[in-house]
Amino acid sequence: MPGGPRLFVSHAGADQAWAEWVAWQLQDAGYDVELAVWHWGAGENVIQNMDRALAAGPTVALFSAAYFDSERWTTEEWTAKLAAREKLIPVRIEDCAVRPMVQALLAPALFGLGEEQAREVLLAAVAGPAGVPRVPPGFPPGQGGAGRLRRMGASGPRLPGTLPRVWNVPARNAGFVGRDALLVEVRSRLAGGRAVALDGRGGVGKTQLAAEYAHRFCGEYELVWWVRAEDPALIPGQLALLAVETGAAQPETPLEEAMRALGHELGSRSRWLVVFDNAEDPAALADFVPSGAGHVLITSRNPDWHGVASPLDVHVLARRESIDLLRSRTRWLTEADAGRLAEALDDLPLALVQAAAVLTTTAVDDYLALLAVKASEVTDEGRPRDYRWSFAAQIRLSMQRLREQDPEAAEVMNACALLAPEPFALPTSIRQEADEDSSAGRAVADWRTRNRVLSALHQHGLARVAGGSLHLHRLTQAVLKDQLTDGERAAAARNASVLLAAAFPGRAQDPASWPRWPDLLPHLLAIDHADLVSEDARFAACEACLYLLQRGSAPAILPRLEDLHQAWNALLGPDHVHTWWAVNYLAMASSAVGDHEGAHTLHEDLYDRQRRVFGEDHPGPLGIASNLASDLAAVGRVEEALELSENTLSRRRRIFGEDHPDSLRTASNLANRLAAVGRAEEAVELCEDTLSRRRRIFGEDHPDSLRTASNLANRLSAVGRAEEAVELGEDTLSRQRRVLGEDHPDTLSTAYNLAIRWAAVGRAEEAVELGEDTLSRRRRVFGEDHRDALRTASNLAVDLAEVGRVEEAVVLGEDTLARQRRVLGEDDPDTLRTASNLVNRLATVGRVEEALALCEDTLARRRRVLGEDHPDTQRTASLLDSLTQPNGG
Repeated sequence: MPGGPRLFVSHAGADQAWAEWVAWQLQDAGYDVELAVWHWGAGENVIQNMDRALAAGPTVALFSAAYFDSERWTTEEWTAKLAAREKLIPVRIEDCAVRPMVQALLAPALFGLGEEQAREVLLAAVAGPAGVPRVPPGFPPGQGGAGRLRRMGASGPRLPGTLPRVWNVPARNAGFVGRDALLVEVRSRLAGGRAVALDGRGGVGKTQLAAEYAHRFCGEYELVWWVRAEDPALIPGQLALLAVETGAAQPETPLEEAMRALGHELGSRSRWLVVFDNAEDPAALADFVPSGAGHVLITSRNPDWHGVASPLDVHVLARRESIDLLRSRTRWLTEADAGRLAEALDDLPLALVQAAAVLTTTAVDDYLALLAVKASEVTDEGRPRDYRWSFAAQIRLSMQRLREQDPEAAEVMNACALLAPEPFALPTSIRQEADEDSSAGRAVADWRTRNRVLSALHQHGLARVAGGSLHLHRLTQAVLKDQLTDGERAAAARNASVLLAAAFPGRAQDPASWPRWPDLLPHLLAIDHADLVSEDARFAACEACLYLLQRGSAPAILPRLEDLHQAWNALLGPDHVHTWWAVNYLAMASSAVGDHEGAHTLHEDLYDRQRRVFGEDHPGPLGIASNLASDLAAVGRVEEALELSENTLSRRRRIFGEDHPDSLRTASNLANRLAAVGRAEEAVELCEDTLSRRRRIFGEDHPDSLRTASNLANRLSAVGRAEEAVELGEDTLSRQRRVLGEDHPDTLSTAYNLAIRWAAVGRAEEAVELGEDTLSRRRRVFGEDHRDALRTASNLAVDLAEVGRVEEAVVLGEDTLARQRRVLGEDDPDTLRTASNLVNRLATVGRVEEALALCEDTLARRRRVLGEDHPDTQRTASLLDSLTQPNGG
């Protein structure tokens, strides 16, 4: 009633049909009503609208299971009313359990009644006890059942669930779950006068969603007609049948005349819904879409419906909805197992329903194991009755249609099935002219072919296409890959190799390539080694591993390199260049994870093979020699490492010149070798020369220049030039953070060393702050047990003690020592260094007996490992003497 209290209809999104019916009946009865879907516009502040609506007058609450879902806004609505002790008028629209706080409220049922009886129950609930109306009605009493809207000729919605006379919609899916927000969006768009096209991949539930909408909102329509639209030739006959059902035509009326009559009939009506299910060609359907004030709903795998309808993308289920769907069909399934299945099945409704059927006779682990190796077979089983095709059959059918329409697009699709389920940007140029003979090569080299291929894939719904990138969903990809014949797999491998080679960003050590690497990495790591069939693709796969290796991911890529090495060694032999690539990168990764003996064995064998084939002065063996020298140093053969480094540098300078990148790389490594044998001044001199050359050739911010600068700061510190070391370290860290990022291994290495330099010059507080930051980053990037993380923790414990945080130093030192003993071994130099430092900390906090026992153990190990005369051994012996002297420690 204008000017009076305003009724707010509070409901769950799933119950919108009931809400519209209730709101219409109340409005027809003369009440002033507010309904969110009618009165709240897009972009408005929901909280403010809700606050205003709740304050305006009583709230009519539609009780259902969904209404009491704690994650819905309805929770805030009914609790706010109760908290304010304001009027809450509940009615039940389904049989459900209600919250204890509202059990005392009388909530009459509207469900299970005829329409007039339900209307009377609703109005009686709102009016309240006789003589005490809660809201003054706006119509004169005693004028019969007709309200003001009906007297004006308006036709309101029927009671939800009551079917119209003209109806041919498929049976409702009793297991339908979720999708509330999507159903509300469909309703909103249709109510706004737009036809809606539900698009999405096969099996995502477009048809089920359309059917659920028709059933849920059936009371809003006088006729609902379902048209199977996959074959445009069969559409006219189905529409002609609708003309007969409405009385606009007779069974014997000619087809074209019946179609015209239907157009006139629908044009004169407003409350109708026509669903075109599984339409694929917007142009073919456009002429059949009726006009008028009714609603049109389309389902399709093709997303290109602009101009015909408003496209609405149907995604997979939310994980919670997937779990609910699985557990509603397999009650014994645990929450955790349902989550595992949902993840493996991409939350795809059809695949989930099929899985639930199969799980009656198959254990979850067995099902997942089969899915990993026989995706097509597994997703062919358990097809529900309300689906025409299984998920695997849908993919087979889609690929068959794609091959018939565009064979090249089908071949590109097959190639992408061998890659990762991540977006893949189709390259725009090829590396070799020979690649143009392949479908992938033509799609890359010719923009017309490329656009046609992408368009075909987009329209068939097998992949999402955006900005030139293809995105296959994981399950679709697994099934498609499993369905390839041997011949198709071989062709797919050739095309995939062309695509990967064309997308290769450049050498992993080249900073210019770095921005493009992250998008390609998943695909180079995912493709099976047997499907890398070209030289360029194999090299790109190796460089992908190097890119990650240089960013501290050696443990993650080690298995991949082992697979590549084994596969190419078996296929091509140990002396093939591709096998050599894999060996070299595998050795570097082995060294990075601490397997220095393994790295040395691999590099030594590779060095011997390449010298035998090429001779000692060839770039190949010279490059391996430089790596081998690092391995020799890592296993303690320092003099041999130094000799090999000096020999390699001499050869590279003679062959390539002093400024060649390879010569400079060897010189930088040699400086480290010189420092290791105590020739510190020579190390500084060589490092300074190398840095000067690298800066001149590459620039000051090149990663190689920065790495050399970081090493030089260490060398300067070793010869007593501490202030210079600090200054150079600070400048290098600033540049690396800007160029490489704060978490890059090189940046963290410089930060680690700078913390040591700061502590050495008395800047202990700064050293602790930088050490804590570096430790946090190294643990996050590499893991808590990585050697570099443990080394950082060990140094930080020393610095903490220096600033008086001794208890923290002890705790960190003990934790680090335990980890190093477990990961590195009790005799590792890093482990013994931490143990020696911890002795002092334990003595400082009064744990002298423990300090003495640890010191004795450390000394014994250092004597055995390093020898009696090693400086570290002598320092430990002196420490033990101080502990055993009167008043020691």
